[in-house]
Amino acid sequence: MHIYIDADACPQPVKEVVYKVAERLKIDLTLVANQFMQIPSRENFKFIQVGAGADVADAKIVELAEAGDLVITQDIPLADLIVQKKAFAMSPRGKLFTEANIKERLSMRDFMTELRSFGVDTGGPPPYSDRDRQNFNNQLDKFVTRQLKK
Repeated sequence: MHIYIDADACPQPVKEVVYKVAERLKIDLTLVANQFMQIPSRENFKFIQVGAGADVADAKIVELAEAGDLVITQDIPLADLIVQKKAFAMSPRGKLFTEANIKERLSMRDFMTELRSFGVDTGGPPPYSDRDRQNFNNQLDKFVTRQLKK
């Protein structure tokens, strides 16, 4: 298994959790972003900076991900593409996207985008909290443990 992080919009606490898990379990980790970022210097950690553009980082992650890999992203269309590749996607809040739920999530995202295009204020997600971090940590730990036992 390889873990990829859609790193431009990923909260720093999520990256820190993933760093610890990947280091402890010796899982290869790649962060992909449009802008440079400093990551811990570890043999199994890698950073890829891609060119500017809305979906350039997403396209790189889709290109690299293989069946069984895990992608950390809050981008629902990216999660959909990853699930289609028989890989896994998890949100920074710990929600695992699967074949069973990704189409519903994509439909809801598209519906909310349409509402916003008509001027409806749909609000946004609440600020990332300690509870979100703890939930992500728990879900990532469960997921990785389950995958490594296979």
